[in-house]
Amino acid sequence: MSNPAQPTRPLSPHLQIWRFTVTMAASITHRGTGMVLYGGSLLLSVWLYALAFNPDLFAALAGFVKSPLGVVMVAGYVWSLCFHLLNGLRHLYWDSGRGLAVKTATKTAWAIYAGSLLLAGITIITGYNAMGA
Repeated sequence: MSNPAQPTRPLSPHLQIWRFTVTMAASITHRGTGMVLYGGSLLLSVWLYALAFNPDLFAALAGFVKSPLGVVMVAGYVWSLCFHLLNGLRHLYWDSGRGLAVKTATKTAWAIYAGSLLLAGITIITGYNAMGA
């Protein structure tokens, strides 16, 4: 029960009045890609173990990577890596005190999405082409 002599504390803005923005999406995506990278790095360590010590397991993993599901998983991991890298560089830029204006932050958020898709596409195409060489 509140004391009438004490002023009431303001309530946090209700979620219904917030507008979803690209900068909010970039923040959420950054956290999500961090989780994907954690799991993908565990799988990458299994792949490296198989490469070094277990040729049969390595052959099975190489076959999986070429399957449709494997391609989707590798593409998701590579895109997560590219997005997390570029957004981390954006945060370093912010640490210098620049790029914090709303208009600039919005533009750089869109640039991170576009740049990560481009960088991931180039990486994936190059990687799968090199597998056939």
